[in-house]
Amino acid sequence: MADSAELNAPISNKAQLVEYLASGSKPASHWRIGTEHEKFGYRLSDLRPLPYEGDCGIRTMLDGLQRFDWQPVLENGNPIALLKNGASVSLEPGGQLELSGAPLDNLHQTCDEVHTHLHQVKEIAGEMGAGFMGLGFQPRWSIDDTPVMPKDRYTIMRAYMPTKGKLGLDMMFRSCTVQVNLDFASEADMVKKLRVGLALQPLVTALFANSPFTDGKENGFLSYRSHIWTDTDPDRCGTLSFAFDEGMGFERYVDYALDVPMYFVYRDGYINAAGQSFRDFMAGKLPAYPGQLPTIVDWENHLTTLFPEVRLKRFIEMRGADGGPWNRLCALPAFWVGLLYDQTSLDQVWEMIKDWTSEEREIMRIEVPKTALHTPFRDGTVLDLVRQILPISIKGLRRRGRKDVNSGNDEVQYLRALEEIAASGRAPAEDLLDAYRGRWNGSVDPVFEEYAY
Repeated sequence: MADSAELNAPISNKAQLVEYLASGSKPASHWRIGTEHEKFGYRLSDLRPLPYEGDCGIRTMLDGLQRFDWQPVLENGNPIALLKNGASVSLEPGGQLELSGAPLDNLHQTCDEVHTHLHQVKEIAGEMGAGFMGLGFQPRWSIDDTPVMPKDRYTIMRAYMPTKGKLGLDMMFRSCTVQVNLDFASEADMVKKLRVGLALQPLVTALFANSPFTDGKENGFLSYRSHIWTDTDPDRCGTLSFAFDEGMGFERYVDYALDVPMYFVYRDGYINAAGQSFRDFMAGKLPAYPGQLPTIVDWENHLTTLFPEVRLKRFIEMRGADGGPWNRLCALPAFWVGLLYDQTSLDQVWEMIKDWTSEEREIMRIEVPKTALHTPFRDGTVLDLVRQILPISIKGLRRRGRKDVNSGNDEVQYLRALEEIAASGRAPAEDLLDAYRGRWNGSVDPVFEEYAY
């Protein structure tokens, strides 16, 4: 870990940015699992989104969670996040509550972390008259109905998003995801994991597809959350086709990131640099902050504003899944750990996907939000691919041999939810649609009870 002086020293050349990414490389014995998930809060009385202020509001939730030894992070006097033991609880723009888990050794630990967090949230929510649920997209309320959280960076993004795509504000205010952050050993290991992650992200989107409603009605998608990213901002979203080119490595990702326009610079507050160039910043020519040079902290912040399907920092982020119920929050990291943290599994999957063309990958990316597991691919469907690849993940987890100290079970147990989906051939969103068209009598309101944590 760099010291404060290093983090705040001016960046003078691109090699420093490359070295920053490369410094994430670590031996397998030091690989960790970081699971993140977002969830929607709502008032039980009328199912409306939680505002920031008030007895039944997000601020009250953040204050209440501090009884569990979470420490607040303030912005302009407002709590906007909580920190404890390498984990954080933070706010998304529309009040979605996010747990960014600590880097943990095994899936038993990360699943315990999720369970403990949801138990704490449920306790405070019960006192407030609120509920929280896992879904990929807000099923009922419009953007205009959604409260805006008091975070300055969101003010900048909110103004800039509509200049780049039609659905960026939907992404900000009405979507929820679950993702996992994983380590790599070297540049070559990073490249292989990044490529496998990008190729298989549509399979994960299909397995976790859980957002078929918008404004209280069917929206024509099974993962509307995933579709939103196709019309958010072409500069910073997508499937990174260059990652499959010869010569891919840390420097190539740095070149890509340098060409993504900035959102802001942070100096005791946010300076609006939306649409401006980090390359200009490195030359001391950033219009928003003339004559000043960036630091590694600025580079870290900039990397968080890139939104490809798989994102590289000093670790790799898998970003393709809709939010969902507790068991799928554990299943997402289990799927990827079984594939990427076992060399036999990783090599096997790479052999399966290495001849997929850029066009094939892109078509699958575009179609899966609509048809999920039924999406055609070559002579079969995405479901056929899932049924080939899920057993590879299972075997990878078996070979890891990480046993729960209490039950003695290995990590494969966390894949049961996905095994059930693969056996049924139906994405979760299809069950939601069946309920909506049947026993819910054309109302989305029951989802707030049935999908509550």
